[in-house]
Amino acid sequence: MAVKERVGLVVSDKMQKTVVVAIENRAPHLKYGKIVVQTRRYKVHDEENTCKTGDRVRIQETRPLSKTKRWQVTEILNTKAT
Repeated sequence: MAVKERVGLVVSDKMQKTVVVAIENRAPHLKYGKIVVQTRRYKVHDEENTCKTGDRVRIQETRPLSKTKRWQVTEILNTKAT
């Protein structure tokens, strides 16, 4: 079975070893054809606390780590310029 991977933006890093990643899905509306943006937020495991708010990260599905965490950070694609 293939491992699911997503690319998203870190929107919160206030928890220990956990970040919240928002992933946008842009798809046309079935009836009207307008592009609709749907945002899904995932709680993601970040072992070293390296991710900061605004970073673009690649996440990968993993075994359940807690009640709501099923994803882990595999790499930081680019960081927020400060």
